[in-house]
Amino acid sequence: MTDAPVPPVRLLLADDHPVVRAGLRAVLETEPGLTVVAEAATAEEAVARAARGDVDVVLMDLRFGRGMGGAEATARITARPGAPRVLVVTTYDSDADTLPAIEAGATGYLLKDAPPEDLAAAVRGAATGRTTLAPTVADRLMERLRTPHAALTRRETEVLSLVAEGLSNQAIGRRLHLTEGTVKSHLARVYAKLGTSSRTAAVATAADLGLIRR
Repeated sequence: MTDAPVPPVRLLLADDHPVVRAGLRAVLETEPGLTVVAEAATAEEAVARAARGDVDVVLMDLRFGRGMGGAEATARITARPGAPRVLVVTTYDSDADTLPAIEAGATGYLLKDAPPEDLAAAVRGAATGRTTLAPTVADRLMERLRTPHAALTRRETEVLSLVAEGLSNQAIGRRLHLTEGTVKSHLARVYAKLGTSSRTAAVATAADLGLIRR
């Protein structure tokens, strides 16, 4: 009696750049036991395609040209029963990118310059629920655990990112559907965590720490 053949790991590639999708497909389809069953050029397409039930792992970029981002798409995909695993494959490794993706339910987080063998291993690991993190991402997470006082919540990060864009407290409140007083409270906690006393200093410090994008 022979063992039944192991079904291949079925992959969905979600990236808004056709060249990137083609490159990922070329690498992964040379690997035994992996097959690309679909591609998506937008996060919305990725969410819809992942819902069909014939995908095991979604390789998800974080930033798409317009519309939904990769972190939100990850949250929508992983919220469904029996959802596929999501492996983030992106060029961004700041806390402002990695933390929302991981909080959204991503099984792993790799950078696009990862060696092909690391990418294939991460995909196989994701299919079994094993977490794989790019070294720089793992280092950042460890540093946050060592210095929790500097860790900003997702909402604090959103508020400070909008400060960095030059928005006033009132404008930030409108954007995030918060009262102006709530925005001020978030900023007060940000200042305390970062050891700063002004908007400019908080933005500069957070950017240096990789908590927000420059």
